[in-house]
Amino acid sequence: MFAQPSAAALNHLLQQNNWAQQRLVRFAGRTARFDIAPFSFAYTILPDGMLQSAGATTSADAVCMIPPTLLPRLALHDEKAHAEVRTEGDAALLTEIFFLSRNLRWDAAEDLSRVTGDIAAERIVQTVQHKRQQLRDAALNLSQAAAEYWTEERPLLAKPRDIADFVQQVDRLRDDIARLEQRIRNLTTR
Repeated sequence: MFAQPSAAALNHLLQQNNWAQQRLVRFAGRTARFDIAPFSFAYTILPDGMLQSAGATTSADAVCMIPPTLLPRLALHDEKAHAEVRTEGDAALLTEIFFLSRNLRWDAAEDLSRVTGDIAAERIVQTVQHKRQQLRDAALNLSQAAAEYWTEERPLLAKPRDIADFVQQVDRLRDDIARLEQRIRNLTTR
């Protein structure tokens, strides 16, 4: 159901980044499957580096099992998220898939320019990027303010320094108890 449109979208992305097509040419004929519960997508790499939707019965050379909760982090290019993807199969193909997932970029202005014209498309994309950066900055400022409030004004969170002091005190108490136990053993054996 989603395999054909997703293959078309990926091919569009590959055409915008033709360097990526050239990298995929050496994997022509191989199939990669992506399991994102409850869906499964399989693509066969064509000789020109483009992708073709593969059937459910096609044997996959490489498999990526991606929990759906990981998708937003992958979309934001979170490096730690890549480590949480489970993989099986052809290591070289998997390495290439991860490289492409980190480096492929969608040229939204190019696609939008077909509808609005070049100048309007560039301004729309710049405005969206500016608003996205403002949103990121606001979220960062809010999280920093909340952390400061919860550690300074209404101590709900412990400061790292306080935790380190507590750990030191616990260690000191443990050592003192061990020394006391040793003294008691020495006194009882006399």
